[in-house]
Amino acid sequence: MSENKPRTETSKEMRKEPGRIVACPTCSKSVRWDATNPARPFCSERCKLIDLGAWADESHRIPGSPTEDDVLSEDLNSDTPR
Repeated sequence: MSENKPRTETSKEMRKEPGRIVACPTCSKSVRWDATNPARPFCSERCKLIDLGAWADESHRIPGSPTEDDVLSEDLNSDTPR
C-alpha cells in the first residue's frame, strides 16, 4: 500500500522556490505551506493524526471558565422547552 505522503524538503530545496515555510506543530520539521502538501500545516498524515489524538484525549484544550461550562451544562440538561 502506498500512502500519499508529502515529501519533507531539505533546506536547500526550500530556498529554490518561493513559498511559506512553517514548522510542523507536532515534530517541528520545516514544511512548505502550499497546495503540494495535503497535510499542511503538518509534515505528514502521521503528525496530523497524532495531533488529532491529542485533541481527542483532551491533552490539547481551549481554556474556558468553569462557571461558563456549568451554566451551559445546566442548559443542556434542562427539561423545560425553549
